[in-house]
Amino acid sequence: MQFIKFIFKIIAIPFIVILTIATPVFVFLFCYATVFMEIASGIGVLLSIALLLTGEKLGCCVFLFLSFLLSPFGIPAIGEWLANRLRSINCSLRYFIVS
Repeated sequence: MQFIKFIFKIIAIPFIVILTIATPVFVFLFCYATVFMEIASGIGVLLSIALLLTGEKLGCCVFLFLSFLLSPFGIPAIGEWLANRLRSINCSLRYFIVS
């Protein structure tokens, strides 16, 4: 039984290395992408207000929905959740190696 656990520990080492390198890179890119998404979300809200004032209710709803997706409550929240999951998987694999 110890031999099988040792084999799994050897297999887990490359995944730990990949996650240790990929997670900070992902978080770095995520931070810059979030800034651009927030700017695009603000522009989308302004466009939706302009469409509402011109009478385009469908276009206003579409731009508001897209602005919500680009806001911190949409796609960036999914990216943050994913970054946290990658960190927790990396920590779990490290704990498995040490135990």
